[in-house]
Amino acid sequence: MPGASPPLPADAFLSNAGPVVDVRSPQEFAQGHIPGAHNLPLFSDDERAQVGTCYKQAGRGAAVQLGLELVGPKLAALGRELQNLAQAGAPLRLHCWRGGMRSGSVAWLAATLDLPVLVLDGGYKAYRRWVLATFEQPWPLLILGGRTGTGKTDLLLALREQGAAVVDLEGLAHHRGSSFGGLGLPEQPSTEHYENRLATALQALKGRGPIWLEAESAQVGRCRIPNGLWRQMGTAPAVEILRPLAERLDQLVAVYGGQGQAPLREATERIARRLGPQRTAAALEAIDRSDWAGACLQMLDYYDRCYDHELSRRDRPVRACFDLAGLEAGVAALRLLQDPSCAMTP
Repeated sequence: MPGASPPLPADAFLSNAGPVVDVRSPQEFAQGHIPGAHNLPLFSDDERAQVGTCYKQAGRGAAVQLGLELVGPKLAALGRELQNLAQAGAPLRLHCWRGGMRSGSVAWLAATLDLPVLVLDGGYKAYRRWVLATFEQPWPLLILGGRTGTGKTDLLLALREQGAAVVDLEGLAHHRGSSFGGLGLPEQPSTEHYENRLATALQALKGRGPIWLEAESAQVGRCRIPNGLWRQMGTAPAVEILRPLAERLDQLVAVYGGQGQAPLREATERIARRLGPQRTAAALEAIDRSDWAGACLQMLDYYDRCYDHELSRRDRPVRACFDLAGLEAGVAALRLLQDPSCAMTP
């Protein structure tokens, strides 16, 4: 049976190869987890609650005994799952909440099955400290701004296809950042898990630069951009796309026109107070006629004012603006602006 390795700090744990196995309960895992991790819960949500109650009422010894009684019948199934997850030549990377009895117990089981194991020192709690520290590190950011419908996301994704360093804030949040932003997209992660995904994306680009981000409000749907990164976005150099109104409407119709009347009506009614009664009524009438461009036109005044307000709050003003005359030309312009010899680059 292989000897037990000492627990690893988050950096070393994450940089190793091998599957990450999260032995916390399903509810804990759903709230947030290391991206790519497999959930192999030692306790169900109800069982975890039982053990916690027992600990408070009867002490540690009674809680450990209850845990043994709950886990005993599962050992064979847990062992099979560990063997299924194991990869040739790579250790299983195990963690629980604080690096305590749950991960220690599963590490013992894996070692008994001759499976190499690494344990995260301090568990998921330590990983979360690593995530939040990531956003306090200085990052060489460049911000891409532009009013709604200018095609910022398409431009950044095309830039990434050409090898540029890009973090897609909206893609990671499963949201485009407006009342309509979640239409047609998967359910959003929790803010906690959004932070986990964002830290992973940034760390993957460490040593590269500049890193492009899209100008956003502090929240992308229900996901909040971490304060450390948000502050850096406000002081980073920024580029603004300018695009004719007709093209912006075409872009918005292409994105939202296929969502159907009911979701569009619901999203419009959510911002009715901000739109005002006349614009809201006009937008809803246009939606009922399937006049997507007419509906979008009613929204743009509100969203343009929001964007201009956010722009005015930047700690560092926009340094360059350009007309988006096509995707290829836009990518070429951004590549020029990110060149180290360009004054835009931090």
